[in-house]
Amino acid sequence: MTLMEPATVLSISVGAILVGVTGVAIYMSFGPPSKELDDPFEDHED
Repeated sequence: MTLMEPATVLSISVGAILVGVTGVAIYMSFGPPSKELDDPFEDHED
């Protein structure tokens, strides 16, 4: 059994975290939780 290089493991881990955070951000922005978001520019129309 051969183990991966530490740099490869770190790169894959950082990439997986980045993809996960991006996915959660897109879900929060455009998914069902977006209904609770507030638009500050709409609240202060003059």
